[in-house]
Amino acid sequence: MKIFKRILISSLALVLSAGLLVGCGSKKEAKKSADGKITIEKLSIGFVPSREPSEIVTATEPLKNLLKEQLAKEGYDVKNVDITVGTSFEAVGEGLNAGTLDIGFIPAGTYVLYRDGAEVLLTATRKGLSINDDSAKVWNEQKPTKKTNDQATSYRALMIAGPSEKGKAIAKKVNAGEKLTWDDVKDLKWSVMNPTSPAGYIYPTLWLNETFGKTIKDLGNNAILSDSYGSAFARLASGQVDVLCTYADARLDQEKKWTENYGRKASIWEETNLIGVTAPIYNDTVSVSKKSKNITPEFKKALEKALIEIAKTEEGKKVIAVYSHEGYQPAKDADYDNEAKAQEIVKKLK
Repeated sequence: MKIFKRILISSLALVLSAGLLVGCGSKKEAKKSADGKITIEKLSIGFVPSREPSEIVTATEPLKNLLKEQLAKEGYDVKNVDITVGTSFEAVGEGLNAGTLDIGFIPAGTYVLYRDGAEVLLTATRKGLSINDDSAKVWNEQKPTKKTNDQATSYRALMIAGPSEKGKAIAKKVNAGEKLTWDDVKDLKWSVMNPTSPAGYIYPTLWLNETFGKTIKDLGNNAILSDSYGSAFARLASGQVDVLCTYADARLDQEKKWTENYGRKASIWEETNLIGVTAPIYNDTVSVSKKSKNITPEFKKALEKALIEIAKTEEGKKVIAVYSHEGYQPAKDADYDNEAKAQEIVKKLK
């Protein structure tokens, strides 16, 4: 009889344990709506401030409904999409790293810095440019730069001299085919972006090192940090800086503002010239957080498909045009290994 009781108690314990395990498993299952879609209460998306934050917020507002609609086709019922513009490139990377952001539209340099907490999902494609040469003189001779219908997965960083006296003097030397020296550039006022910006800092540092054996750090107080490319061009127009570091099609983005907002009478193409061109840089990423509960393997596939499809629509094209993106294609972490090498070189040069 005692043996029977022990067997009965053991059996009950096993049944209860199994019930508890089933109960625990059900808590981990995704919440589903009445029509069987997986419910996500909120998706948080962060954009880096590579343009004026107000412009990015306005341009990306339609993305909220576009993403909801497209993800619904992939089996997801997203209740809210929250879009913010980070106070810096690093702020968006930190958000992905901490899991407070689910998705980040970030450049290669920021991705590499935060790849332990972020995973690259897509790389952007851009329209190619009419000029893609290593020589600053060639760019100056063939301006204005125009966009082509060719899709490109990389771009250049440019060092652009403005209408200040020193800016015009250095441009004149370049256009005469003279080789620049460190003495020519060290006393210029340079506008640079934060240290994770590929076009605004990392690749210009590599260019300075390859050309003069120096870095942005060697410019000392002549390296002036700008919080956005818009403010950098405003400084260039006013003569507060002589040179700025930026991405290859930035003058196309700033062309109207040059005269309408920054008070210049002549066009940006007349008043600016290149003094340097960097090696190609791999395009921006759409990355997701490794810490977010929303980012499951299934959701990553759905998001990848959704963004690729959105980028094919007219409304979607208008949204992603804020970053000069044309579309997206699947990416892998190894695509950005060269960027990681570039950052390591920069670290050693500091």
